[in-house]
Amino acid sequence: MTLKNFFAATQHSTFTDLAVLLLRLVVGLAFMLHGWGKIQNPFGWMGPEGFAPGFLQALAALSEFGGGLGLILGLLMPLASLGIASTMAVAFSTHAFMRGDPFVSMTGGPASELAAVYFCIAMLLLAMGPGRFSLDRAFFGKR
Repeated sequence: MTLKNFFAATQHSTFTDLAVLLLRLVVGLAFMLHGWGKIQNPFGWMGPEGFAPGFLQALAALSEFGGGLGLILGLLMPLASLGIASTMAVAFSTHAFMRGDPFVSMTGGPASELAAVYFCIAMLLLAMGPGRFSLDRAFFGKR
């Protein structure tokens, strides 16, 4: 597989491409907002009690902010989706296993559900690709 084919957009129906665009825009904006504070202090956003070393915190900040921008633009979608999926897998395991948070909190406290949902969305976008309304389609063509 060539690099061009890796980033080329899979062809779908117009309705599917519009639905993927809507999902990319909403989730991309959410990730840019989640990552904004982290990108301001990429190597130390967890604070002194953080469990991850600085370079992993920076990768998480980049995957959230940069991955969100990638989703919005439909640019380098496999990398953006993979980065977000990886970060959300760590977030889910942190909430569910390290902290023991419930899947859904009935009291509004911490929960692992949002990380699980974002992980699934990232995997869906990785599988489906960015659609025709994307920079990947403009730069790399279609499969």
